[in-house]
Amino acid sequence: MKIQRLFAIARKEWIHVLRDWRSLFLTIAIPMVLILLFGYALNMDLRNVPTVVWDQSRTSQSRDLLNLFDGSPYFSINTYYDNYRDIQADLESGRAMIALVIPHDFAKSLQGSEPVKVQVIADGSDANTARLALGYATGIGLIYSGNVSAQRIRLLTGRDLVVPVELVPRAWYNPDLRSANIIIPGILAMVMMVIAAMMTSVTVAKEWEMGTMEQLISTPVRAPEIILGKVVPYFVIGMFDVAIAVGLGQWLFHVPLRGSVGLVFAMAALFLIGALFFGIMISITMKKQVLANQIALIAGFLPTMILSGFVFAIDNMPLPIQCITYIVPARYFIALLRGIYLKGIGLEILWINAVLLGVYAAFMIFLAHKRLKLKLE
Repeated sequence: MKIQRLFAIARKEWIHVLRDWRSLFLTIAIPMVLILLFGYALNMDLRNVPTVVWDQSRTSQSRDLLNLFDGSPYFSINTYYDNYRDIQADLESGRAMIALVIPHDFAKSLQGSEPVKVQVIADGSDANTARLALGYATGIGLIYSGNVSAQRIRLLTGRDLVVPVELVPRAWYNPDLRSANIIIPGILAMVMMVIAAMMTSVTVAKEWEMGTMEQLISTPVRAPEIILGKVVPYFVIGMFDVAIAVGLGQWLFHVPLRGSVGLVFAMAALFLIGALFFGIMISITMKKQVLANQIALIAGFLPTMILSGFVFAIDNMPLPIQCITYIVPARYFIALLRGIYLKGIGLEILWINAVLLGVYAAFMIFLAHKRLKLKLE
């Protein structure tokens, strides 16, 4: 391999990139769009769930319970009704997600020894939100029950209620449990797969379609020089996109970066190399730009989105699907990013993920080189 020939191929590819200004613009704009879209739209935090109420009791005790709901950041009481018909209409139309029905004997039953039942109706068509909302509603109910018990003890004994065991929950690494802190690091993997799918998957295929590959073959240039020369420009663009993603995550969404910035870029470079050579390998194999681009999206982008743990927890997947995730390189890259970003740990703990990314990159380089040699022969 000669540096002069490699530089010539890279320079030729840079000229193609700069001439196709629309594609170049997309490679810069898409990371920003993905960060804004996923950062704002893909929000799994439960806030201000629209709630309707039928307060049959209409006493100070029932108002105290409703004040706990309305004062929390999780529920927003919109309307009060006096029948199930209107409650059902709001749940069916989507104007409400949760409905509270307080029985007419609520205040009187609180004075007795039997537990009082308050009905909480959730719109189960959105199972995840309904599950979270019911969990928070149960928590508010327990808080109210504790307040009532404390008042009873105070009236009977004149002393405050002493809880024998008090659980103090604390979330490490993401204390506010913000979904943005989990989502934004994973977008880096999405950005690099998009670059590979859009750009490198059509580079060699475009040469075949335009008839310029025959001219390259007739020159002294070798297969490794063609592959590396075509990858270099997109590697530079990809790392620039990584810088954009890291910067927007810090300044726009305030995602903490507790670990090494250099390690983030080093692991991103390793993953990007594998993704770029994956796109090149598809481009060499398919020889058609449209087909290569579609296969790259299906084989690269979709597994990164669905099977990497970026959005859906791998532990919640069926066992056969969990086994498939082990061949998705984004799984290891996202685990690396979350460890570096949120926990501030390094390769002393995450080294196995880095090694697997290195194996993936080396395998893609070998595969792309072998496929091009076969095509040239």
